[in-house]
Amino acid sequence: MKHLRLLRCALLLLPLAGALLLGACHRDALPFRLTNVSGHMPDLDFRLTDDNGKPVTGADYRGKVVLLYFGYTHCPDVCPLTLAQLHVVMQRLGKQADDARILFVSVDPARDTPEVMHAYVNAFDKRAVGLTGSPRAIEALSKRYRSAFTREPSTKDGNYEVTHSSAIYVFDRDGHARVLSTPGTPQEDLVHDLYLLLNTGAPA
Repeated sequence: MKHLRLLRCALLLLPLAGALLLGACHRDALPFRLTNVSGHMPDLDFRLTDDNGKPVTGADYRGKVVLLYFGYTHCPDVCPLTLAQLHVVMQRLGKQADDARILFVSVDPARDTPEVMHAYVNAFDKRAVGLTGSPRAIEALSKRYRSAFTREPSTKDGNYEVTHSSAIYVFDRDGHARVLSTPGTPQEDLVHDLYLLLNTGAPA
């Protein structure tokens, strides 16, 4: 069953293939190690609700380097593993990690209330923010970044899983999409690229 979920996640990454190929051909002054999507993906833009119940937009995170990830709190494997790895990445960045934010966008807004999201993301890292909203808003944001998710059939007890893409989108302090991390990306490469972005255009 786990192998089937991973296969479905891999298939959901196919819409990103075009962006990956374009990014690979893009020349940038910064020596990124991850897939460079500068100029090939939209800026950070959304209207959702954070895990404190406050309406937020992409503009609220200007000045921070943002790591955007789509997932859900009932995820049995990929999401907790990814968030745990991102916590380690933040630790490796040290004090500079305070200028970064992990935005965890729920693809299961029916169950992921702000309260549920708050408890979940804070169990991993203090710089993680849970975001939720209407199904329509979540779907629109997912399509904006060529991500995808599918709700699986419910079991007899009413529970269900959501198969979703597992890419991490990284935005610079101005909200521009810069690099994309996919499953299997070496942690060292993500740390390297975040360090570059955190030290580019940093506040005086």
